[in-house]
Amino acid sequence: MKRTQFSALTIAITICLLATAGCTGTSGTSAQPHAQTPVQAALQHYPAVSFNATPVQYAKVNGVTLGYREFGSGEPLLMVEGFGATIDSEWNATFIGILASKYHVYTYDHRGMGYSSDNNATPSISQYADDAAALMPALGYDSMHVYGVSMGSSVSQQLVIDHPERVRKLVLDSVTYSIRIPQTKLLFDSINESAVDPAKPEGVHKEAQANLAWNGSYDGLSGIRKDVMLVVGTADVLTPEPVTVQIAGQINGSWLVRFKDLPHVGSHYAPVEYGENALAFLGNNESPPYGG
Repeated sequence: MKRTQFSALTIAITICLLATAGCTGTSGTSAQPHAQTPVQAALQHYPAVSFNATPVQYAKVNGVTLGYREFGSGEPLLMVEGFGATIDSEWNATFIGILASKYHVYTYDHRGMGYSSDNNATPSISQYADDAAALMPALGYDSMHVYGVSMGSSVSQQLVIDHPERVRKLVLDSVTYSIRIPQTKLLFDSINESAVDPAKPEGVHKEAQANLAWNGSYDGLSGIRKDVMLVVGTADVLTPEPVTVQIAGQINGSWLVRFKDLPHVGSHYAPVEYGENALAFLGNNESPPYGG
């Protein structure tokens, strides 16, 4: 099966998942009482995780200390959080539980955010990518699967461009190759405001500065030689669908999965669908002859 067929299959599965997620079975004219939601059903099949009950651990990386949590077992999967987020706020527990059913999942805070310390280094997307690359051997791995979301997908692009040897498979969720393009004006305005908002913490100010200084990844996209899946909600106004489509066109053999009517960081709204979609991609053998 060709790689493009895999992409189509994944999209078809995703559409089916979304189509059935809100449906309630009927018998005659009466709906079935107490029908389970997708999240309730998922909790019966996947391990439950609790962020509060999972201890924060620490790793020294590039002159700072990064706070992280780990869940599950299996091949390692590094989750790269987005702008202004922390490991307490970014991730949906059901989504992480689904991923942890098959993978050893690590969430961590960027330098200066949440449980992580900071130093006087100039903030940059490349620095955050260098931190992710250095975190892997600190956790005992030469390389890991990577799932980046929003700003985390910018960091993940820079990671795979600057440190390709550290990345196995890559998921880019709610992604753009630059915040300075017309399609991402709302995102640019929001980050620009955060850079000077006195109510924001210093870590957010530094993340904003890093995003504003980032030259983008477009020139490096065609050189990516990893298995990559791009995920976008069609109602995403911060990193709109056409930008994701454009990136997919630059990365040879990449998967493109669109979730109908979902906004930015759709895993907050459809954790089961996003989690199972990620498992399908990460678990697929894409080596020729593509699993027969």
